[in-house]
Amino acid sequence: MEPGGALTLGVEEEFLLVDRHGHLADRGPEVSDGVPEPLGQVEYELSRCQVEAATDVCTSMDEIVQGLRDLRAKLAIEAGSQGLRLLPSGVAPLAEARRIPITPKDRYQRMEREFGALAQVSLTCACHVHIGIADRSCGLVISNRLRPWLPVLLALTANSPFHDGVDTRHASWRRVTWSRWPSSGPPPYFESVERYESLVDALLRTGAILDRGMIYWDVRLSDHEPTLEVRISDVAATVEEAVLLAVLVRGLAGRALDEGSAPGTRGGGPSREVLAASLWRAARDGLSGHCVDPDSGALVPTWRRVDDLVRHVRPQLRSTGDEEFVTETLARLRAEGGGAQRQRAAFARRNRLTDVVDELVWPVEAG
Repeated sequence: MEPGGALTLGVEEEFLLVDRHGHLADRGPEVSDGVPEPLGQVEYELSRCQVEAATDVCTSMDEIVQGLRDLRAKLAIEAGSQGLRLLPSGVAPLAEARRIPITPKDRYQRMEREFGALAQVSLTCACHVHIGIADRSCGLVISNRLRPWLPVLLALTANSPFHDGVDTRHASWRRVTWSRWPSSGPPPYFESVERYESLVDALLRTGAILDRGMIYWDVRLSDHEPTLEVRISDVAATVEEAVLLAVLVRGLAGRALDEGSAPGTRGGGPSREVLAASLWRAARDGLSGHCVDPDSGALVPTWRRVDDLVRHVRPQLRSTGDEEFVTETLARLRAEGGGAQRQRAAFARRNRLTDVVDELVWPVEAG
């Protein structure tokens, strides 16, 4: 957090690597190693068909845009030099005839030994937003107040309707797939940092997580940096959609801090069970369906909840200069559809999943 200024941001994106036919290619480490000096970091991921990129710490929307465009461009160029393409999709759309190996890294190989097929089938790509926080108690204030808005953020960013050659009938199949990890799902409401730590310790003792990096809640405290990490989103098809997520998350964080209070001093919001059900509904419907209103419990059009979110954070968006960008980007999504809707539209033109891949791949010249 910048003293007296805007909350700092960082954005991580995970991508698939595919060949010219749209099938997964197991050259993630080679592509990552070949990227020259990006504005941020490029790292290995669990599967050899994935790469991960993370921006530097940013304070302005323009910095986020520049960082994400630079990272995507350099990854796409390096992938292209190896005959591959960069695919921003939450899951792999095409059916694959072979299993892609785990990245040869000690931690990932231990995960494969301990969790077996779960590590193999968890091939998903997400977008994570890091918010700078003053301390862990501050982070839990934000986490607690973010919880009711998680289904809206998921619906806005759903970008994975096709998997293994079929339409899953969900807008975010990534969400459904990732939910199989024992440490995944919506975060509990935390009354204190001590309660957070005791729950993490309990998960470590059961073996449900091998280390603190395997806390896969949709919102979690970072163990290495003074940040809160929001992990609800599919990887975005476009930079603009990733930035939209980031500035809305920052708006929610700013609103939470403006409202003040320590963790546990207000009502806990929806129960974890109800929130999990609401997140499933958002994963199924995306922007084209309905969300659960956490106050009434009724289903309402998702776009109504999006409008509620924007109203909720409008003062924060104005203070950071992000309101116009949010308004314009949401107008485009209303007109063109979210990521899942656009994937289905691409398929509907000729009933070919390769058209979906071609629509999604990040072009080398787009940086």
